[in-house]
Amino acid sequence: MRFSPLVDRVSARGAGAWRIQMEAGRRRDAGEEVIFLTVGDPDQAPPEPVIDATIDALRRHRTGYSATVGFSRVRQAIAARFQRRTGQPCGAENVVVTTGAQGGLFCALQCLAGPGDEVIVPEPIYATYAGVTGASGAHLTTVPLRGDRGFHPDIEAISRAVTPRTRVIWINSPHNPTGAVFTAEEITRIAELCRSHDLWLLSDEVYEDLAFARPHVSPWSLPGMAERTVVVSSLSKSHAIPGFRFGWIIGPATLSTHLFDLLLCMTYGSPAFVQDGVLPALEGDLPEVDALREAYRRRAKMLSRILRGAPHCCLAAPEGGMFVLLDIRGTGLGSEDFARRLLEREKVAVLPCDSFGPSAVGHLRIALTVPDRRLAEAGRRIVRFARELTAASSGAFRSAR
Repeated sequence: MRFSPLVDRVSARGAGAWRIQMEAGRRRDAGEEVIFLTVGDPDQAPPEPVIDATIDALRRHRTGYSATVGFSRVRQAIAARFQRRTGQPCGAENVVVTTGAQGGLFCALQCLAGPGDEVIVPEPIYATYAGVTGASGAHLTTVPLRGDRGFHPDIEAISRAVTPRTRVIWINSPHNPTGAVFTAEEITRIAELCRSHDLWLLSDEVYEDLAFARPHVSPWSLPGMAERTVVVSSLSKSHAIPGFRFGWIIGPATLSTHLFDLLLCMTYGSPAFVQDGVLPALEGDLPEVDALREAYRRRAKMLSRILRGAPHCCLAAPEGGMFVLLDIRGTGLGSEDFARRLLEREKVAVLPCDSFGPSAVGHLRIALTVPDRRLAEAGRRIVRFARELTAASSGAFRSAR
């Protein structure tokens, strides 16, 4: 029996990364004490007002179908929040509620690009971007983010990548996996490219509240960009509730109409009790968000300081987000081999990044999602392992002489 060509277009890339994750899970289930630093699953508790509101909604039996694109009050709250942040008009008609930012990215791209179109993305890219683009039938064109530039975009290289078939430029800032926070000038120049070539600008802003080197800038905030900007975000990272699967798309009102049609044959709406539960986070600024950002800032600084002691490894200090990207190419090992041996020897699980694009080959993404003391211990274990590799290599060299 044959399957649709879609299954090939969305097939998982880079199985090596997930092999480490699965092996670490197997070891944990067998009783081993593994430090998991693979996925961006916050270890902090969600804000109590969100938990209380969700429980209250369940007790009120808010378990039926909801509005397909989200309840009006929820969309109005998202729009008001976004307007405060960007200084540009945004109404409920611009907002569609989705199942997390991942669901938002999938739905948005299906409405923005299709077969024969090209989508430009600076890489490294988050692991699902290729599958999302493949599902739409469009072609993914990547432009390298170089480590010697701090993984900031080369605007001229992006400009050279534009062809008559280009339909979308897709950016992610704060960036996963590098932690780069694009500057206001970089966002402005990318926006100018989109205006001059009549392109959509798709902006993944899921880490917007976790920018700590400089303020996050949304392209929606720029004059003349609301008509061609589509923003996807969520509360998953900023409020430590990824399991809620609550996200949204902000774009022109005409896009909302098409998203309604798409969601009608997909999710048929986001759970009512989840939408009720997140209202305290949308309608007010909860102190837990600042605490989360400061925790990741502190952890990033601490882990970066520790990892600088790892021989033949280097890193660019993250400017935001919840990851540190470590370049281990100098050790002579590939990223999956390094991660596998690290798990076996030191019981630390990290994510090999080869599947994130050519610019990430030989890098490890290390999540900052365990308490400080445990994270510091993981850092020391990584350094110890790198030093053992160096000693073994030196011994082999002396023996060869």
